[in-house]
Amino acid sequence: MNDFAGLRALVTGGASGIGRATAGLLAARGARVAVLDRDPRAVEEPFLALRADVTDDASVVTAVQDAAEALGGLDVLVNNAGIGARGTVEDNDDAEWRHVFDVNVLGMVRTARACLPHLRRSRHAAIVNICSIAATAGLPQRALYSATKGAVYSLTLAMAADHVREGIRVNCVNPGTADTPWVGRLLDAAPDPAAERAALEARQPTGRLVSADEVAAAIAYLAGPLAGATTGTALAVDGGMQGLRLRPAAGR
Repeated sequence: MNDFAGLRALVTGGASGIGRATAGLLAARGARVAVLDRDPRAVEEPFLALRADVTDDASVVTAVQDAAEALGGLDVLVNNAGIGARGTVEDNDDAEWRHVFDVNVLGMVRTARACLPHLRRSRHAAIVNICSIAATAGLPQRALYSATKGAVYSLTLAMAADHVREGIRVNCVNPGTADTPWVGRLLDAAPDPAAERAALEARQPTGRLVSADEVAAAIAYLAGPLAGATTGTALAVDGGMQGLRLRPAAGR
């Protein structure tokens, strides 16, 4: 499949996990891809690696401009950079709340704001924000993280309304618990990593974690030409976690 031939894409946080899988898939399908990351040394070829910290507006503006100049414009933005947080509303202080919102929400705002002038000149403009099942389902010990992803979901809808008449589609992907380096670190920190993994797998009806490649495939669909009539949509890639209510297995 070569449906991204001639398109220019920018992926934030693309050095690992979902971002890395997305950058690789877009490139495999013909796109020229720039990856923005705090450590561009971790970005492998064939991507254009640029340093940017999404909490620093100046670095984002510079990196986006450099990407647009190197690629000859921008057609696709994948807002993937983000961080996690654990705990109830009691467990994180104000500074941590501000920090996680700064990365997960304002980071998307800064990047989209810098990309919009370039996307307006595209004949195929798409933004895909990486949201989460945590935006639409109550998960324990995820108050701060869920609040940021709820904001991303609402932001996606507002952006879709603001920019649809400019020919810019805006959607988001809502992954369930994905088998990424961040989840791996959470498991490693658990008292019983094997039991914690089993619990996370059991909470998804498919009985397993979502893979980064599966999320990347959903992102590519929303960013691609065949999704030209799709905007303001949240696509769940969660193993059925949001919509399914299974009866307990026999014998339980």
